[in-house]
Amino acid sequence: MNKRDVLGFVDDQLEELHDANLYNEIRVLEGAQGAWVTIDGEEKLNLCSNNYLGLAADEDLGVAAKEAIDEFGVGPGAVRTIAGTMSIHTELEKTLAEFKQCEASVVVQCGFNANLTVIPLLVGKGDIIYSDELNHASIIDGCRLSRADIRVYPHRNTDALEKMLQEDADHKGRKLVVVDGVFSMDGDMADLPRIAELCEQYGCISMVDDAHGEGVLGSHGSGIVDHQDVHGRIDVEMGTLSKALGCVGGFIAGEARLIDYIKQRGRPFLFSSSLTPAEAAANLAAIKKLMASDELVEKLWDNARYFQESMREVGFDTGKTQTPITPIMLGEAKVSAEFSRRLFERNIFAQSIGFPTVPRGEARIRVMLSAVHSRDDLDLAINTFEEIGRDMGVLD
Repeated sequence: MNKRDVLGFVDDQLEELHDANLYNEIRVLEGAQGAWVTIDGEEKLNLCSNNYLGLAADEDLGVAAKEAIDEFGVGPGAVRTIAGTMSIHTELEKTLAEFKQCEASVVVQCGFNANLTVIPLLVGKGDIIYSDELNHASIIDGCRLSRADIRVYPHRNTDALEKMLQEDADHKGRKLVVVDGVFSMDGDMADLPRIAELCEQYGCISMVDDAHGEGVLGSHGSGIVDHQDVHGRIDVEMGTLSKALGCVGGFIAGEARLIDYIKQRGRPFLFSSSLTPAEAAANLAAIKKLMASDELVEKLWDNARYFQESMREVGFDTGKTQTPITPIMLGEAKVSAEFSRRLFERNIFAQSIGFPTVPRGEARIRVMLSAVHSRDDLDLAINTFEEIGRDMGVLD
């Protein structure tokens, strides 16, 4: 009897990815994250990590994690609502709220889960969500789970958003405007003052996903709400602990009553264990380090300005970035994939980004800069990009 090949379609899908130069070759790091990483036994300059401040291998965070294991063990042992909430979790949440200048915060397993936690609690069937067309996949999935009507407006076009809000002015249900603070593929920012104004005028809940703003924007890296001076005007702040803060986890910050409600009804909070004690302690150490000093944030921005200005002088298109995220726009996925391959051969780790992560025809090398990159590191990258760009005919 022949076995049914019910997964035969997978072969076709994988072949299509290979043919379109969209198959992701997953590189394996053989040590800690840093300015340089080891892959296949060779040292590579790391230009594609979200480790903005170099905290992923920070000694102080490591000490905090080890001490937490000694005190609390390796795991929480239960979901937060039964027996899995430890004092290290509540201390982290209290410090996060202080860092974000909000009344309270709640921590979940990751940034993706933070959006899946809060969006379905804010709106449901019969309500409306207004979402920027370039919002992150976790926002999109959170919106779908809510079963609310989803209206997508053109990227950063608040005039189009206002027109939608005017059309729905008489809607009786709840309305949510949700937006990425920093858009992860382009590095540009949402206009939160305008969004706050529209939400106030039309009676909408306002929410920002600050995953790429935490540790990057605002005083001491406190985020885009501080950077754009809209404290008290954005109802819900979602953030991640997995990027600039160097560890893993996600959180929601806002009014105390909202956080209390999330703890009662947020499904990832209710039905899955939270951070391990080591993760919670490392995150706490990272936040305290930022609150004590702006040095790492300033170094990150100094590196970003130098690299981006130099790349533009060479002739590369860095898109519309307003942050250390630096897209090197190359157009076709085939060109971008080949460029990334040549960089890797010359010991520079910078991945190609293509469809569906970005629109077709807008493939790029997304360079992620860090505070731990030296000037020599950046010069090496700039010179290598230029040489490959000229060899491939990307540059004149």
